Amino acid sequence: MGRKTAGRRTGAVPPYTAAVADTGGESKGTVLLALAANAAIAVAKLVAGLLSGSAAMLAETAHSVADTLNEGFLLTALHRSGRPADASHPFGYSKERYFWALIAAVGIFVAGGIFSVLEGVRAISGGEGSADYLVSYIVLGVAFVFEGASWVKAVRQVRAEAKQADRSLIRHLRASPDPTVKTVASEDSAALVGILLAAAGLFLHQVTGVAAWDGIASICVGLLLVVVAVLLGRDTKSLLIGESVDPRFSDEIRGAISEVDGVDRVVELQTMQLGPDDVLVAARVDFPDGGTGEDVERVAETVDRVLTERFPEVKHVFLDPTGSDEPAAESEEHHR
Repeated sequence: MGRKTAGRRTGAVPPYTAAVADTGGESKGTVLLALAANAAIAVAKLVAGLLSGSAAMLAETAHSVADTLNEGFLLTALHRSGRPADASHPFGYSKERYFWALIAAVGIFVAGGIFSVLEGVRAISGGEGSADYLVSYIVLGVAFVFEGASWVKAVRQVRAEAKQADRSLIRHLRASPDPTVKTVASEDSAALVGILLAAAGLFLHQVTGVAAWDGIASICVGLLLVVVAVLLGRDTKSLLIGESVDPRFSDEIRGAISEVDGVDRVVELQTMQLGPDDVLVAARVDFPDGGTGEDVERVAETVDRVLTERFPEVKHVFLDPTGSDEPAAESEEHHR
């Protein structure tokens, strides 16, 4: 017997679920701020890079251009993932957020990382820039301020979510089912480090007169972006394929089902994270012997109501009643 429920939920939200129950509006604001900051910074870096001939500045330009394109991908993800379910997609479009986040990770890798490494190699083998250092330093300073503002907003959101989920900031970045804020926070962190690397390369070039320092800084920026892209791509791929919810959340769901009067035990529980605030729950549940079909129906409706009221992100519930003599199965596997 299967039961499905979908739609907006009401009810008390326990500490863990509050961290992922409503991320859309704040996430959009975080992405919009990052988009505006990166677009302005990209133009300024390009001008400085062309005037100075600095490979590190051109690498930083590619970095900001890649980030700007990626914010566009993330906005597309937020818009398209909110479409309602239809006949061709009965579970909705929440996974679109993961698809576009994966495209953004590829963009960081190609448009940012590879270009920066190649530009650094070219600078090491090709010679010196025009040595207009002042403009580059000014642009990097302004870029640091704008990137810092975007980073602060993203980190504040992540920190608040991590506190609600009772996790460390780093752990939450790894485990969060919302790829948009995770991507912005990671991009901005990489951008701040990249700016410092570019400034160090320029300074060493200016002091020593050796253009290789500028190229080395560019390569370091590129490698940094490659690492960020690989980490983001790995996490997003897992969610896109179909990842279970956090083990603690799974335990809460199992406990909520077990507490319902008329449920003997939860034989098996499986979950899937369809989106940041969209979870599918499928459970094999043991009912008491001798119960009628009406009893099973009543208990199933109660389980359905309890889950969707207690956990707003649980939008799909499937129950399969089993006989009490069936052996217990292992609980769902967790892949975080």
